[in-house]
Amino acid sequence: MNKTELGSPTSNSSVLTTGLLNSGSESDLQQRDLLDERKRKRKQSNRESARRSRMRKQQHLDDLAAQVTHLRKENGHIIAGIAVTTEHYVTIEAENSILRAQLLELNHRLDSLSEIVDFVESSSFEMETGQGGGLVDYGGGGGGGGGFYDGGMNTLNLGFYNQPIMASASTAGDVFNC
Repeated sequence: MNKTELGSPTSNSSVLTTGLLNSGSESDLQQRDLLDERKRKRKQSNRESARRSRMRKQQHLDDLAAQVTHLRKENGHIIAGIAVTTEHYVTIEAENSILRAQLLELNHRLDSLSEIVDFVESSSFEMETGQGGGLVDYGGGGGGGGGFYDGGMNTLNLGFYNQPIMASASTAGDVFNC
């Protein structure tokens, strides 16, 4: 072999340099391609992550909108229930006022009846014992009719006891707004 065949130091270095340059360029290209591929994958991953994030936000907004709708409906039911309860309360309060007025009227009647019973008992006592200053006509006769008392009451003189109780919603307010 001759020197030329083996290659001169200058020809070897140019081949090596060209090979190194070629291999360096290829390596740089491969690295750039690899970096570009990583960047592209990272961008794609970021896009996908952003898309998922937007979807989660949208789902959250949809859930909140559904919750608002549900709460508004529930609030409407509660308001309707309060209205019904208030209506019942007003009705019962009116009935209560009527019952209070009737109670007052009945207590007044009881007091009046008690006074009459006390009067009749005291008059009966006076007639039985002979005490008392004058003649009392319980028989409803025309005065001086002998003063007969049979122990019963003359219902003609006590007709007001059979009167109905007159309290109503209109009078109940008047009784308690004194």
